[in-house]
Amino acid sequence: MDTVLVILIVVAVIAVVVIAVLAAKQRNEAKAEEHRHQAQEHRAIADASRVEAEREAAEADARAAQARSEQLAAEQQRLEADAQLAEADRIRRDADDIDPDVDDADRPATSDEPRRT
Repeated sequence: MDTVLVILIVVAVIAVVVIAVLAAKQRNEAKAEEHRHQAQEHRAIADASRVEAEREAAEADARAAQARSEQLAAEQQRLEADAQLAEADRIRRDADDIDPDVDDADRPATSDEPRRT
């Protein structure tokens, strides 16, 4: 009877070990699947964040290009205004040169540089 009892105990121990190993594998697989799911969620969040960041960068680039364009237009307008002022001053000088009633002392000092307002 002792032999049968020893065999039953050995079989029981082997069964417990097999069950423990199978349970550990199942737990490990469940954890691995959970980690896969978490990684997938993180990638989805990262992808969404990247798309938003790229959209914001494109918007910033467009605003910078618009600002540069407006600055160039303002500089061009300033140059045109300076040229128009210089032309107006030249025409006034020509009129003063032609007008016999304008005395040289009454004429404003001439300058090659356009007036800045």
